[in-house]
Amino acid sequence: MKLLKNPLLTTSIGILLVFILWVFLFTEAAYEVIEVASIWVRNYFGYFYLYLGLGCVLLLLGIAFSPWGKIKLGKKNAKPEHSLWAWTAMLYSAGMGAGILLRAVQEPVFMQQNPPYTSALSPEILALEFTFYQWGFTAWAFYGLFAMVIGYALFAQKKKVRVSAAIEDVTPYSTARMGIDVMTIITTVFGLIAAIGLGTTQINGGLNHILKTDWGLTSVLTLTMLVSAIAFLSAWQGLNKGIKIISKVNIIGTLLLMFFVFVTSDMWEIISSFFKASAQYVIDFVPMSLAIGNYNPGIAFLTDWTFYYWAFWLAWAPFTGIFIARISKGRTLRQLLLGVLILPSFGTFFWFSVFGTSAFQVIESWGSYTGEFSNVFSSLFVFLENYPMATALNFMTILLLIGFLVTSVDSAVFVLSMFTDNGKKNPKKKHRLVWSVFILLSTIALLLLGNVKPEIDVLTAVQKLLIITSLPFALFMVVMAGIFLYGLKTAQK
Repeated sequence: MKLLKNPLLTTSIGILLVFILWVFLFTEAAYEVIEVASIWVRNYFGYFYLYLGLGCVLLLLGIAFSPWGKIKLGKKNAKPEHSLWAWTAMLYSAGMGAGILLRAVQEPVFMQQNPPYTSALSPEILALEFTFYQWGFTAWAFYGLFAMVIGYALFAQKKKVRVSAAIEDVTPYSTARMGIDVMTIITTVFGLIAAIGLGTTQINGGLNHILKTDWGLTSVLTLTMLVSAIAFLSAWQGLNKGIKIISKVNIIGTLLLMFFVFVTSDMWEIISSFFKASAQYVIDFVPMSLAIGNYNPGIAFLTDWTFYYWAFWLAWAPFTGIFIARISKGRTLRQLLLGVLILPSFGTFFWFSVFGTSAFQVIESWGSYTGEFSNVFSSLFVFLENYPMATALNFMTILLLIGFLVTSVDSAVFVLSMFTDNGKKNPKKKHRLVWSVFILLSTIALLLLGNVKPEIDVLTAVQKLLIITSLPFALFMVVMAGIFLYGLKTAQK
């Protein structure tokens, strides 16, 4: 069988199979090892994640506004393959997706009730500002760096769709290049299964809330298999037939949900909060990114929130960045970088302004707050109970969650298949089948980890796992960026 003669595929699958069997057979011991390792990474590399994030944002802005920003991904007269609307919908669905539904209410309310640091700002504006910080420029800079490097290699240098293509000119050793591609694949898989585990657990939480049931792990596993099956069918259809259509439907549905909450809440207060918090975020971005002085929330807070988020975005950077590169042919580096940094960031800011500000108003109308929005998996459903047509809105949210998870999974399956099918832009369908199966098995392993102890959940397991698995890739990003800049400088002489 040809698949077994593919060293990149067999090595990657072999590593994942070891992880899956380890967790299946020794679940509690596996969790203990992961917990110890995550503490070590946090202690020695936590602040490195912060500095890397700020560095990526500054680097991308520098390139976008430099003469290099005029470089086109493709021929000089090439037109963008996708409209701005379709391009934005696809990159947003792949890059954020279900996460904005998971945290829409819970995160802003947590930040309001537990301010990260002392500030002259109102608790509500500070809460939105810190939420913007964790979902804004830095996340998209991680994605944008990969999109730029791979897009340039793919369309300007006519190389294959592999991360190792970005360094092959300075690395003559095939083993080293394959090692980088294996690391990319493993990082991608762990980032993806984290999203699936969190998303399906939220869907289960929503169904429990709506139907007044108490479904547990078995229900979550069933939902995971359903999402994986739909995603496989979408990836089987390909980029234009499956992924593009579902992405557009997701964005339309999300905009409708946001618009409904917006018009049935205090619209002026939402708009005011959006502009105030956005302006403050831009002003405070650098000191927040360095966690210095009055902007340092402390190691415990950073560990639970910012370090985890940066690890999550880093884990998603390979497949999201490559997917964005794949759909960005015909755009200049300036269009790509500014589009990736600005459009989705401010779209996300408005989303959190709508749901966060509205949640603050709901709490104010109650007169007291006793943690109604504290459960990350059910907070959005509890929130929507305060609006007309609550049941319909909650079922719509569940459909959106499924749609976003499907687009994230099918995008990743497509990219992973490109990796292992010799960097082809349209990989063979048997590769898509293999990756669909192993993503499902890996997700099941993660869900078992998240249920090994009564005092933890899937989110806890994800936080600990990702900060470990994303570290090698975080270190590699520094090397990759340096090589890319050197290559640009050499090519433009």
